[in-house]
Order: sequence, then structure tokens, then C-alpha cells
Amino acid sequence: MLKRIQIQDLVVGMYVQEFCGSWMDHPFWRASFILTEHADLERILSTSISEVWIDTDRGRDVPTNTFTLSREEVDAQISTDFSELAAEHASDMAQLAETPPPFRNPRAPTSTEDELRAAAAICHKTRAAVLSMFHEARMGRAVDAAGAQSLVEDISDSVSRNPGALINLARLKTADDYTYMHSVAVCALMVALARQLGLSEAHQRSAGLAGLLHDLGKASIANDLLNKPGKLTDQEFTLVRHHPEAGFQALKHGGQVSAAVMDACLHHHEKMDGTGYPHRLAGEQISLIARMAAVCDVYDAVTSDRPYKKGWDPSESLRRMSEWTGGHFDARVFQAFVKCMGIYPMGSLVQLASGRLAVVMEQGKKSLVNPKVKVFFSIRTGMRITPLIVDLGAPGTTDSIARREDPAKWNFPDLDEMWTGFVHKA
Repeated sequence: MLKRIQIQDLVVGMYVQEFCGSWMDHPFWRASFILTEHADLERILSTSISEVWIDTDRGRDVPTNTFTLSREEVDAQISTDFSELAAEHASDMAQLAETPPPFRNPRAPTSTEDELRAAAAICHKTRAAVLSMFHEARMGRAVDAAGAQSLVEDISDSVSRNPGALINLARLKTADDYTYMHSVAVCALMVALARQLGLSEAHQRSAGLAGLLHDLGKASIANDLLNKPGKLTDQEFTLVRHHPEAGFQALKHGGQVSAAVMDACLHHHEKMDGTGYPHRLAGEQISLIARMAAVCDVYDAVTSDRPYKKGWDPSESLRRMSEWTGGHFDARVFQAFVKCMGIYPMGSLVQLASGRLAVVMEQGKKSLVNPKVKVFFSIRTGMRITPLIVDLGAPGTTDSIARREDPAKWNFPDLDEMWTGFVHKA
């Protein structure tokens, strides 16, 4: 049985199923293991993690009078929170930003299928440019701010035409591409979030540039360390955590980007409760753009495959991240993020009330809980069925999403191909 417990109740002999916090906040490359060493327990207790899930069927249980939460109790609360969120209006975010003016050059909306093709070309072009940018940073040369802004323009235009296409396509990155494509993905996420918050077009572009450059400091870290498949030593963990300051100094040296972009680079790992780094800022001490970068950075990190971890399903990632709001994330910024991503982001695997499995194709026009899906599998027969596109929000549609599904449980090799329309090379 899974139980969520306070970190101080963790003891040797328990089976750690999952840390209730970002995997970037602790030095353990694996999340599911039997806790056998007192040294590892001390390392966990020294982190900012406050809660952990344990599996009592695979390790020690807690005393009977210890406060715990079951997975069902947590999911029920999160589902309620998400339902309330779906009923809110975008104007709830107005207090955070100015009302955006009309776009000077309106961009005609495109279909998801058409924009996925366009987004693939943008990703290919931008990956090469970001790789070159990181190489220049390693050589100690200034960032080409004009060239970076041109990349942001292309990404922003794609997000304006069809918000979900490039955002979700950039999530499908190879291990070797991670550092570079992560920058592309966070750029797109920042643009979409800025639009949702009601920021002006100029601020959207600034947010996008912050996303593109936020991890520039990783150019100072060896790729072997960034992609290390095992547990980081304390010294290695400290070195990796230095990248915000290294990136800030690189941008400051170049002198061609705004103070807001540099601030996002320096403070995207700060947390609302003051336990982040490098300066342990808290609450209002953290700028809006840094709070936005914190959400976008973590979302792309946890949904991406890495050498040491399999990426979480997009919908499951939002569920887990919702547990960290208030401590890690600004709650209002995270709410806006969920609104622009959807409770079931593109590519999520879901089970329908009809007993069929489907992959989310695009967000619903009116409701976060009723996206357009591609139905392809019957749970009753255990067999594939002819793929069928169903708009769950269309009048007369009686089917609905019953729950999220873990892709690892079903292991469909072509799941990404089903929603992108082309083969993804891992």
C-alpha cells in the first residue's frame, strides 16, 4: 500500500516509492528503492524534501498513530482542485499583468497536424542554433542576443498559431539532445504561459528569451556529469547547482539582454518557501518571470526522458506538480500554467468511461477536462481497434475521461507516433 508520510517519519527499512518534490531537489537518481543505509537517510533528511511516498508492501510500515495520506485521498483532493480550476476564468490572472494589446501581425490559427509539421522544422533549426550558442558560451564568447531573439520569434509565432504543437513536440527529445532541446521547450512554455497570464507581446518575447537562455550556465558543466546515469556525489550535486550563477555571469558579460532575462536565469531554481537556490529567496522576493521559469523548467524536465529516469506522462506530471504548489511554485502561476497546458496535455494516455484507451490530440475549446482524443484500444477485448478521433467536448458526445493511465503500464511502442503523426527516434 502506498502512503504519503512526513520526511521525519522515514526510517531505514522503508521502501521509498517517490519523493514529494522535484527530482532536481535531491541527489538520488532513482526514485524507487529500499532504504538500507543510514547515510542515505541522512542525505534525504538534509534536502528540502518534506514528504515522501512509501510502499508498505515492499518495506517497513509506519507506527499506527502516524499521520499518513493514501494515494486515493491525495488524488481525490487534486481532482477537486483541478475541477475548480477548470471553472475559473482567465481574468483571474489579470492582477498579475497588463491586458495584452492586439497582435500587430495577426497569425492565422493552424490545425494541430499542420503545426506539428511546422514545429518539427522549427525544432530542428533551433536545436542547431542553441547547440552553437552553448559552444560559444563554453569558449567564453558573448551570446548572440539578436540571433537568440530571432529564434524566439519563430517559436512564439508557432505558439500563437497553435499553442500545443511545438510545446509538446519539444518534449520528445533524445538523451543527447536534452540540454539544447530543453531550452527550446522552456522557451515555448514561457511564451504560452505569458500569453495565459495576459502579458503584453513584448513581455511574451522577453519571457521566451528567458526560457531559451535560462540554462546557459550548464555550458560550464561537462556533458558526462549532466547526463550521469548514477547517483551524484555531494560535490557533483553542488557543481550542478552552480549553473544559474554561471549563466547569469555569462549573460551579464555579454551585456545584450534585459535585467528580467538575467533574473530568470539566476533565480529559476528559487522556491516560494525559501528553500531554493542560489539565494534562498522566498515569496515576493522572487520576480514573476523567475516564478514562471521555475514552473516551465520543472515541467519539461520531469516529462522528458533522461539517461537516469523515464519521463513522466504529461498529465501525471501536472498532478504531481500540483502537490508542490505553495512550497515550490507560485499557486496562481501554476494555475495559469495548467490552463494553457490543459489538465490532460497533448500526448497524455487516458482511459475513457466506455472502457477504451485514447491519446490526447489537442485541448478542448471550452473545457480543460474534455479534450479531443484518438481512441485506439479496447480494454474489454485487450485488442487494438480502428483509431477514431473523438471530441469529448462536442455536443452529443456521451463518453468522457475516467482517469489518467500510466504509459509504462501499457508500453505502446507507437504512442508518440499516434499523436505526432510521425515516428519519434529515442
